Amino acid sequence: MRISVFGLGYVGCVSAACLAHGGHRVIGVDVNPTKVDLINRGALPVVEPGLDTMIAEALKSGTLSATTDAAKAVNETDLSLVCVGTPSQPSGSLDLTYVARVCEQIGAALATKAERHVVVIRSTILPGTSKNLITPALEKASGKRVGEGFGLCHNPEFLREGTAVRDYYEPPKIVIGGSDKKACAAVEVIYQDIKAPLIVTDIEVAELVKYADNCWHAVKVSFANEIGNIAKAVGVDSHRVMEIFCRDDKLNLSPYYLKPGFAFGGSCLPKDLRALAYAARQVDVPVPLLTATLESNRLQIKRGLELVMAAGGRKVGVLGFSFKAGTDDVRESPIIEVIEGLIGKGYDLKLYDRNVRLASLIGANREFLETRIPHIARLMVDRIDDVLAHGDVIVVGNKAQEFQDVLGRLRNGQKVIDLVRIAEARCSDDHYQGICW
Repeated sequence: MRISVFGLGYVGCVSAACLAHGGHRVIGVDVNPTKVDLINRGALPVVEPGLDTMIAEALKSGTLSATTDAAKAVNETDLSLVCVGTPSQPSGSLDLTYVARVCEQIGAALATKAERHVVVIRSTILPGTSKNLITPALEKASGKRVGEGFGLCHNPEFLREGTAVRDYYEPPKIVIGGSDKKACAAVEVIYQDIKAPLIVTDIEVAELVKYADNCWHAVKVSFANEIGNIAKAVGVDSHRVMEIFCRDDKLNLSPYYLKPGFAFGGSCLPKDLRALAYAARQVDVPVPLLTATLESNRLQIKRGLELVMAAGGRKVGVLGFSFKAGTDDVRESPIIEVIEGLIGKGYDLKLYDRNVRLASLIGANREFLETRIPHIARLMVDRIDDVLAHGDVIVVGNKAQEFQDVLGRLRNGQKVIDLVRIAEARCSDDHYQGICW
């Protein structure tokens, strides 16, 4: 392919060199003539192992060149990668000046270009940026419509400094969000020789994926450090602890617990978080991530309560109030806190959970219910139909199999608050609210 790469910083240089090494005809574009001159001389504007050899070979074979002329680069290529920086401003917001400027330059070139062109954003941008900034800038400058006169994609990079070349050829995944199938197909060609999971999705999803990745990595670093600080204070080898932790790829390093939904609860997670945070205080080790996790969980419970109240009905039916489907464990079940809040505000409730029967509960479970909601027996019913007949608002509290068809059994005007995404493909609308979707 003929590809122009806008922005010869870290991501742009690596992308341009790897694409040229793969046989594509690549034109690097930058407003800084020094960077352009360095590339054309076979020198590097950035330091990255292996990059110098690749650029030298690409220059020799004629697959790579660099210019400051944006219009020339667009007119001589079929696809443009935008790799300019999006630095932080003092407020924490992104400075999108460079992205906007490049899109205006590309759009101006597209105004007089007869062939269809695909614009691919590699810069890290927040969801909505393509819709609210990039598309208007390109359309205004070009006089063409996205998806018709040109294609637009978001293709986030997953390159780590120091291993960027290897990461380019061995990525954890390839994500392409596009305006249309034709645009996505053009980007797929770039990666046809790279073996990695290929995900084609919406532009907004692709924009947010990079942030989910990086914030998760930051959380992992901070989590490991807090465990390490506690371990040192109590005389335990932190690396040995985390080596064992990382050997668990069933729960610890896996998709488990990583689907957005309601708060955590049960007899273990809240108790153990509190206990470890307390132990850290005893040895004067601050653990802000661990303590903030409890606060974040509390806010998710509050969010659930607010969603129910915002639905408007005073009669509420709750389907499932054990902390997990298939169990009778109600200890620190977050839905119990929602129920308490609704009772306290005068709502009329009916509750159903096949696995929770007050007469059969013993020990800690029974004590928890009788202490927290002493009159719960009169709220509990024996059939799903009783809940559906009662509630103006139906709250789905766990993912029991018997709730799968509930959405098809509602009467006109009933609203659903779904805390577990009982319907995988459904997103929030006037009659259905998912807590995170």
